[in-house]
Amino acid sequence: MSTVLARREARRFHLFVSPWLIGFVLFTAGPIVAAVVISFMQWNLLRSPVWVGFANYERMFSDPEFWESLENTFQYGLGSVALGVTFTFLLALLLNQPLRFQGLFRTVMYMPSVVSGLATALLWLNILHPDYGLINKVLAAVGVQGPGWLASQEWAIPALVLMSVWGAGNTIVIYLAGLQGIPKTLYEAAEIDGAGWWRRFWSVTVPMMSPVIFFNVVTGFIAALQGYVLILVMTEGGPGNATMVLGLYIYRHAFVYFDMGYAAALSWAMFALIIAVTLIQFGLARRWVHYEFAR
Repeated sequence: MSTVLARREARRFHLFVSPWLIGFVLFTAGPIVAAVVISFMQWNLLRSPVWVGFANYERMFSDPEFWESLENTFQYGLGSVALGVTFTFLLALLLNQPLRFQGLFRTVMYMPSVVSGLATALLWLNILHPDYGLINKVLAAVGVQGPGWLASQEWAIPALVLMSVWGAGNTIVIYLAGLQGIPKTLYEAAEIDGAGWWRRFWSVTVPMMSPVIFFNVVTGFIAALQGYVLILVMTEGGPGNATMVLGLYIYRHAFVYFDMGYAAALSWAMFALIIAVTLIQFGLARRWVHYEFAR
C-alpha cells in the first residue's frame, strides 16, 4: 500500500513540476546552449549560419569598441552601486525612525519602483535637460551653471548613475526588513556601556546589516552590468560612445547589425564578467560581512 501511495505521490510531483521544467528547458537552458553554438558561427538571420570557430572571440579581443563599452560598463556599475547602496541605506535608516506619517513616506519612496522604464526614461530626459531641466534650474538658483548632462561626453555616465537611484524602492524594503530584524537588546546593551549614537550605528547597526548590504551590492552589480534599456532610450549609447555599455553593445550587434554570432560571443563575455565580479565580491566579503551565527 505504501508503495502504491509513493508512486502516486511521485506522479503528482512530476505532474506539478513539469511546467517549470518545460519552461526552463525552452526559455533558459535552450537559449543558453543555442548562444554557445551561435557564438562559434557567423549568422545574420537571413543566410544559413557558417561555422567560424573562435573567430568571434578573437575579433572581440581586438575590437576597441568592446573595450570602450567594457570601461563604460565598469564606470556605470561602480557608480550606480556605490551611490545606490549608500543612498538607499541612509534613506532606510530615516524611514525606520518612529516618525509621523511613516507609512506615507515609505509608500512615496517605493512608488518610483512601479513606474515603467519608458516613463522613467522620459521623465529623466526632462529632469536632466541642460536648458530647462530641474537639476540645472536648482543649480542655477545657487549660482552654479549645470553641465550638459546627457549631451556631454564627460557628464553622461554620471547623469545615468544619478538616474539609477530612481526606483530603488525594492532595495529600501530589503534594508528596512534587515533593520527591523536587529535585536533591540544589542542597542540596550550598548547604551548601558555608554555608547553614543555614532558608536551604536558603527558597532551594532553596520555589522548586523552587513549581510544585507552585501546582498544588495551583489545583486546591484549584476543588474547594473546587464542594464541597457534605459540607456538605449535616453542616449542610444551617445554622445559618441560615451554611454555605450556592454549590454547596449550586444543589443546593437544582435538587432541592429544582425551579427548574431558576434553578439553571442559578447554575451558570454558579459557572463564571464559578472561571474568574475561576483567571485571577487564573495572573496572580499570575508573581511567585512558579519554573520551572527557564523562559527
